[in-house]
Amino acid sequence: MSWWVKRIGSVSGLACSFGAWEGTQLVGTVALQYSAKPKTRHAALVLGMYVKPGLRGQGIGGLLMRAAIESAAARPEIQVLTLTLTEGNEPALHLYESMGFAAWGTEPLALLTSTGLKGKVHMAMPLPPAGAAF
Repeated sequence: MSWWVKRIGSVSGLACSFGAWEGTQLVGTVALQYSAKPKTRHAALVLGMYVKPGLRGQGIGGLLMRAAIESAAARPEIQVLTLTLTEGNEPALHLYESMGFAAWGTEPLALLTSTGLKGKVHMAMPLPPAGAAF
């Protein structure tokens, strides 16, 4: 819970979160993290992407990603979005590619999962100039 409180309640303006709701139940999330460092404040990191397993494949992830992209694009200083995903997560890869992200490399043996070591796929997406429609 404290992880989400930091992202939802960022008084510094360096993070924001989006949720998908079914009635009163939170069924999906995604967050954006911004940098205050001069050399990296042009980029935002997409993290915390999650859709409840029984509701995957229904477009919720796409709606969450669109909200995150539109929010980042509304900040004129943000020129690129980045994210990582676990190697082998094909549904997530297809979602991100459909949104305009492109993989640029894989960090081998980056994550220890219940099925062993997995790589971390790095992806990026340039944002359209401020004011352009997504």
